[in-house]
Amino acid sequence: MPAGTFLMGDSSGDRNPGDGELPVHPVHLDAFEIDATTVTNADFARFVADTGYRTEAETYGYSAVFHLAVAADPEDSMDPAGGTPWWSGVRGADWAHPGGRRSDLRSLDDHPVVHISWNDAQAYCMWAGRRLPTEQEWEYAARGGLDRARYPWGDEAVDEGGWRLNIWQGVFPRTNTAEDGWLTTAPVRSFLPNAYGLWQCVGNVWEWCADAFDTDAYRRAATGTAAPVDPGPDAARVLRGGSYLCHASYCNRYRNSARSANTPDSSMGNAGFRTVARTDSGDPL
Repeated sequence: MPAGTFLMGDSSGDRNPGDGELPVHPVHLDAFEIDATTVTNADFARFVADTGYRTEAETYGYSAVFHLAVAADPEDSMDPAGGTPWWSGVRGADWAHPGGRRSDLRSLDDHPVVHISWNDAQAYCMWAGRRLPTEQEWEYAARGGLDRARYPWGDEAVDEGGWRLNIWQGVFPRTNTAEDGWLTTAPVRSFLPNAYGLWQCVGNVWEWCADAFDTDAYRRAATGTAAPVDPGPDAARVLRGGSYLCHASYCNRYRNSARSANTPDSSMGNAGFRTVARTDSGDPL
C-alpha cells in the first residue's frame, strides 16, 4: 500500500447505530504491505503442520456454526445462542471441520480459514513473521484509493452487473438462494479485486484487526483526545468487512467503514484474517 491520507468512517449514511463509524476523520499512513487475500485453509494447514498448534476451538471442543452449515450428529449441537438462534455451538467444529465432525476441508484449500480466534490469528502471525493489520490500515487498503466510497469498487449496487461479493441472498436466516454462487465461504480469489489488488475485503468472512474495539475511537482521533489505558488481554477486538451471512435486513456491514467486534477467544464459521508485513521491531514496513 502506498503512503497516503484517507477519510476514515461512514460517509454514505449507512452506519449501524452503536458501531462508532463517526465522525469521518482524516488518517495518514506510511507505506505498508498487506496480504492480497485472507489466509487460506492451505496456509493455516502449513502453520499447524510446522508447529503442532491447536486452535482455541479445538481446545474448547466446540465453535459457533451457522444452522444451515452444520455437518454433525444431533448430539453435537448445543443450544442456539441467545438472541441469535441461527448460531449454535457445535462440538467438534474447528478450522479443519468447519461444519462439525462430519465435515472436512476437501476442495476447500483455497477458501479462507475460519473458526479462528483473534488469539489464534496472533499465533499464526508470530509464526509467519507478520502481524494483524490495524483498523486504519485495513480500511485504507479496503478502499483501494476511493475516498468516501461505500464499497471497495465504489458506490454501485452489490448486484449491479452481477454479484460483486459473497453475501446472503434471500430471506435471512431461513433461505439463501446463493445467487452469488456460494452458501458459505467462497475461494479467496473470487469476484474482482479492488484497485490496490486486494480480494474480498467485504463479504465472505469477517477479518480480525489488531485493535481493541472502542466505539469512541473516531471521536478521540478527530479531536486529538488521548487513547484510554490498555484495555487488557480480554477486551473485544475489531472485526471488519462483513461475511457471507450479511444481508441488508440483518447485518448491513459489508461496507468499507463498517465495524464489529468479538472477544479475542471467540471463533465462528464466518471469521478469518489477513496479515501485514512487519519489520524486526514489529512496525509497518
